[in-house]
Amino acid sequence: MEPLEHLAPIVLFVYKRPEHTLQTLESLHQNPLSGQSSLYIFADAAKSDQDQASVNQVREIIRQKQWCKEVHIIERAHNFGLAKNIIEGVTQIVQQFGKVIVLEDDLVVSSSFLHYMNQALQAYQHQAQVMQVSGHVPPIKFNNYSPDTFFYNKIATWGWGTWASAWQQLNTDTSYLLEQIKTTGQTIAFNADGAYDFIAHLEANIQGTLNTWAIKWQASVFLKQGLCLYPGTSLVRNIGFDNSGEHCGHSTLYLTQKIAEKINFEPITVEELPQVRKVMTKHYEQLAVPPSWLQRLKTKALVFIRGQSGKSH
Repeated sequence: MEPLEHLAPIVLFVYKRPEHTLQTLESLHQNPLSGQSSLYIFADAAKSDQDQASVNQVREIIRQKQWCKEVHIIERAHNFGLAKNIIEGVTQIVQQFGKVIVLEDDLVVSSSFLHYMNQALQAYQHQAQVMQVSGHVPPIKFNNYSPDTFFYNKIATWGWGTWASAWQQLNTDTSYLLEQIKTTGQTIAFNADGAYDFIAHLEANIQGTLNTWAIKWQASVFLKQGLCLYPGTSLVRNIGFDNSGEHCGHSTLYLTQKIAEKINFEPITVEELPQVRKVMTKHYEQLAVPPSWLQRLKTKALVFIRGQSGKSH
């Protein structure tokens, strides 16, 4: 691998969970490359008076330590909500620097997270089909196959990175995205080969029962035949499944997920392998939403698309 050049800036979105925010920042600080990296913290404003004390605590915590070489704090004067905060924050930083690493306030990262993310962002920066890099992978199991990294056609939202060239493909017109998927006959493929009803997320955004960002990014990447790079072993643990988020359910599966101290990174051929698709489809089958999908969508965190319902404000 070539030596790392021009480390990607890190963007962290925080709101009203001080204890989670502290764990996220402490884990980030343990990365050797944190001392060479720039961190941009977007702190959302309180939605109601009852949230103000927690928001104030978070704003104190983000100032406790020099978490990275440079720390830039952007405090929202009014409540943006997660979707707007992420879209505008990522857009601002990625347009300025050409690439970005994105975290939220309930993610504990491995000490090698930044090294892996920067390696991947550098290695695939000229591969247009690669539109995202993920630091997290669900607890899946391959049969007779142990990849260090792999490609899949669904995005991830628990510790990820992208480039300006990819992010500019984001289309937030949900009606257009849904129409394009349906008119091109790709509904089943978009729904993880029929395993999971992602179309319902688009429809809920159109109807106004959800206001989220990740499904729009996922649909945008999908329509461009884009791929996301995943690590074979997760470098990120989501600690938000403890009922502390506004719409979070409890899942010990993710709270206890082991994260790798290090993975072997070497560039691989940009393609989605059949064995990967099979395993990921099985994963989505296990997450399949029951008939009361809307209730579950609004009350529990969706495991793959963190920005969908797991933590809206």
